[in-house]
Amino acid sequence: MKCVAIKDEKKFEIKEMPEPIPSEGKVLIDVTKTGICGSDIHYWVEGEPAGLVMGHEFCGIVTDAGIRDDLKKGDRVTALPISPCGVCEACKTGNPQYCRETWSEAIGLSLNNPGGLAPKISVRPDMVIKVPDNISDNEVAMVEPTAVALHAVHLADIKVGEKVLIIGGGIIGLASAMFAKMEGASYVAVSETNIARGKKALSLNVADKWYDAKDTKMLSAVMEDTKGGFDIVIECCGNSPAVSSAITAVKPGGTVVLVGVSLGTVTIPSVVAVMSELTLKGAIAYTKEEFQTCIDLMSMKKIDMTRFIDDIVGLADVQKSYERLTSGKDAAIKILVDPNR
Repeated sequence: MKCVAIKDEKKFEIKEMPEPIPSEGKVLIDVTKTGICGSDIHYWVEGEPAGLVMGHEFCGIVTDAGIRDDLKKGDRVTALPISPCGVCEACKTGNPQYCRETWSEAIGLSLNNPGGLAPKISVRPDMVIKVPDNISDNEVAMVEPTAVALHAVHLADIKVGEKVLIIGGGIIGLASAMFAKMEGASYVAVSETNIARGKKALSLNVADKWYDAKDTKMLSAVMEDTKGGFDIVIECCGNSPAVSSAITAVKPGGTVVLVGVSLGTVTIPSVVAVMSELTLKGAIAYTKEEFQTCIDLMSMKKIDMTRFIDDIVGLADVQKSYERLTSGKDAAIKILVDPNR
């Protein structure tokens, strides 16, 4: 079968790979849609590991249920792409997201477990979740990033009436803004270097204002608008300027949640964090409960994640889609891939 794999820095190749076969009780799935994630972009930019077939946000149809006797051929499913050990303290307390084994064999993030940039995948049985019929394939492919945002907002512990800044207007950032409003934030702003994305945050009605992150007067505007800084800042970029902005834009005693992941070293103005007695929290992935909550919210029509989808492409257009998402000028937030095209 054809797949899209990393070849070099900012370069994919379409190649042939063997179809997955039944083994270890895993669930075999025909992928219908898969999402392009911000973390995927990091791997693509670095060009490593070569040969990696990404795609950890997906919807698919069961073709072999493996050891899952509650699933059958034809069921529509998604899955937590992680690979927790199940026996450590993190796993036992319901927090598999920071189990030390969670990412070692993750779907679409490890060479041993190709992801949804291929038409067929094999998934660890205990991570597979059947989805309701009233959620479209496009919505199901959005569950994973939605759960990342929900987890970040849960860690932020937003109180009704608080002011929240989201740094980064990608899908995690805008979904975080959406949840912040649902939690009762009175003022939600988005900081973005991409003007088109900043304006889109307003048009999608998830933010009350957007700040141009390239504007040298941004901090002054933030302090004036908030009368001293935001109560909560959720940082969704993972680079030094973004993290520094988060620390300087939050009020003394405020909370910064770091969601963005950097593959390199990030430098921060630690003196500001110390002098303002800030609370800094890291946020990675989600709990299984939060993942299920996002499915439930979609099924109950409490949230509409399809509004963030800008395009659906085939495997041949994956390279162009990554270039589009990293151009810094395009308004695109989310692009899905149909690996059967």
